[in-house]
Amino acid sequence: MTPHRIYNVLFLCTGNSARSILAESILETEGKGRFKAYSAGSQPKGEVNPYALKELAAQGYPTVGFRSKSWDEFAEPGAPEMDFIFTVCDSAAGEACPVWIGHPMTAHWGVEDPAVVEGSEVDKGRAFAQAARFLKNRISAFLSLPLSWIDKLALESHLRQIGTMEGASIKQPKAS
Repeated sequence: MTPHRIYNVLFLCTGNSARSILAESILETEGKGRFKAYSAGSQPKGEVNPYALKELAAQGYPTVGFRSKSWDEFAEPGAPEMDFIFTVCDSAAGEACPVWIGHPMTAHWGVEDPAVVEGSEVDKGRAFAQAARFLKNRISAFLSLPLSWIDKLALESHLRQIGTMEGASIKQPKAS
């Protein structure tokens, strides 16, 4: 890893309408100059959840230019080569992913789906705020890693540990 290049990061979720969009916008802003963020889904919903955009706006993150798209776009020739791929939903983590060019480092950063929360507008907004907070915490931890000197195995271990932070939808087994 070299400190003077921009690393490509892909956030995956089944529908690519909420969590992966939140993560893309947050990393695109917080990691500017170091990372280029993308998002995609295995079964894209075709539209971005309006609560995701509302939460991003409330936190001062960009809300324009996002679209729900298939992960196949990033497995095609000519697609940006990813350095990191993070699944942010449990179903995407269990799916057979495309073969990624360049063998990017991967980790699961599962967060409960705020789009399935039922109830009042306040309840739904609270679910999106919580998901955004959990994702921002993971992204902040990721950005604090010294990418220029951590070897690949140690970095992959740290990336998996980030996925077990507060709000993890599935507790990952501890290494023995």
